[in-house]
Amino acid sequence: MTKPVITSSKNPRIRELIDLQKPRHRKESGLIIIEGLKEAKMAVSSGVEIRSVFFCRELIEDINSLPFKLNHDAGYEITEVSKEVFAKIAYRENSHGFILTATQPERKLQDFRLKEKPLVIVLENVEKPGNLGAVLRTADAAGVDAVLVCDSQTDLYNPNVIRASLGCVFNVPVVSCSSREAGQWLDANGIKAFVTSLEASWAYTDCDFNSAIAIVMGAEDEGVSDFWKNHSSQNIIIPMHGRVDSMNISVSTAIIIFEALRQRKIPK
Repeated sequence: MTKPVITSSKNPRIRELIDLQKPRHRKESGLIIIEGLKEAKMAVSSGVEIRSVFFCRELIEDINSLPFKLNHDAGYEITEVSKEVFAKIAYRENSHGFILTATQPERKLQDFRLKEKPLVIVLENVEKPGNLGAVLRTADAAGVDAVLVCDSQTDLYNPNVIRASLGCVFNVPVVSCSSREAGQWLDANGIKAFVTSLEASWAYTDCDFNSAIAIVMGAEDEGVSDFWKNHSSQNIIIPMHGRVDSMNISVSTAIIIFEALRQRKIPK
């Protein structure tokens, strides 16, 4: 029997979905929201467990192009809503007519499998979801082994992180942890910390990245904490030729990570 289309935003199922836009409700429920076709494809291909689908038939251009099923034996709850209700529940524009809820992935540092010369990104105190998402896209493009998000004020599965990363948050090995936990993990795996700093630093192009390394990036306004200053194997800097002394963290990360990749392609 086909379920009726929900036409009221006061429906309990709709109110529960809207609540998931708030970090507290995501944490309590263990659920996250996924919107957008690219993001959904990345989540599904990465094995994320779908819990429910909300969709508006009028807004879906091609049902056959969806990376999930819309029949009721799919193994998750399917709810059809009106165009008006969908406008209320959509967190972003261009949601392609559907919203997924999914079980929040659980990752631990000890779960990561590293190559012989791992390349790791460490981010400390990242505040903006868009910046975190952009770094995760860089991590995916560069094929880094792990991204450690330390003492972050941003929820890894904030809808804006998912959007800015184009779903890379699901397939990049990323974990949220404390700086101390990250430092201990790096030490245990023999990974040197190259810490971005304005003090006692070498130009990043003068450093040897042909070993097991982590690039440690701090917040744009305050930089890295004393913990990372004391844990650094080498302080590095991107020389500036203008009046500012820093760039957006996602841009800086990309510059250094791809220099590391360039060096690793040069025969020794």
